[in-house]
Amino acid sequence: MKPRWTAVYSSMKHLLRDESGQDLIEYAAVAALIGLAAILSLHGLSNKIDNAFNSIGGGLTNAV
Repeated sequence: MKPRWTAVYSSMKHLLRDESGQDLIEYAAVAALIGLAAILSLHGLSNKIDNAFNSIGGGLTNAV
């Protein structure tokens, strides 16, 4: 191997063994999954609320 590739190879090996930022990445992944679940559940809930208000509005319009 050439000397500069040896330095690059050594640096890459060191980066692959380094676990100092692993906890932060795991917490970020969990937070992202919780956020995604919240957004999806609120999207489904908003459709139900919208349908309920439209039904009530339609009933009030027909009653007048």
